[in-house]
Amino acid sequence: MNNIIFRLTLPILFGYLPLGMAFGVLFATQLDYAWWIAPLMGLVIYAGSGQILAVSLLAAHAGLVEVAIAMFVLNARHLFYGLSLLGQFRGAGWRKGYLIFGLTDETYSLLTSRPRSSDRQYEQDVDFRITAFNQAYWIIGCAAGGLLGELVAFNSTGIEFALVALFIVLTIEQIKALGDGFPLWAGAFSSGIAMLLVPATHQLITAITIVTAVLLLHYRWHRQSPAGVNHG
Repeated sequence: MNNIIFRLTLPILFGYLPLGMAFGVLFATQLDYAWWIAPLMGLVIYAGSGQILAVSLLAAHAGLVEVAIAMFVLNARHLFYGLSLLGQFRGAGWRKGYLIFGLTDETYSLLTSRPRSSDRQYEQDVDFRITAFNQAYWIIGCAAGGLLGELVAFNSTGIEFALVALFIVLTIEQIKALGDGFPLWAGAFSSGIAMLLVPATHQLITAITIVTAVLLLHYRWHRQSPAGVNHG
């Protein structure tokens, strides 16, 4: 099974290793901490953009409370990920907590777009392994970057673009799986509105709020439409 999981998570591997290395390099070069704390953060926090934000804030001498609040706001979207998959994780036993903890953007996309069989226990085992493999890639990247930042001086400008490229690939896969481009356009519209109306520091949470409201209204409209009633 691990060979199957590895093939499924290969796109995540190519994104997480360079991005984790970018975080590790930033951590080692901007903060006066031991390099091994970078992979430790990948183990206990496991939030790519949140970890990078934390490095920037700590380098600017922000307080721990400020860092915690900023990371919570940045990663608030993960609350919706967990809620939307509670049914899928029902009956997973001891694995359920980790499945929810490990729901990054990329893992969520993979868990919701891959083909599934009717064997719930088998599929939950696959979900668990996918989540663990993805976190392992991230931790390895953080460790390698921390070591490189500690031992080697080099220009890492632009390496963080790996996250953007990975999001593009996953978005394409989601559109193929859903067969509906409305969520993509709703997200683009919400992001544009947020960029126009609020400061940069609040754009992400504003865009998430708008797109969530739009998608909920869209879902409600479909349920109340005659087609939704007939299929119900």
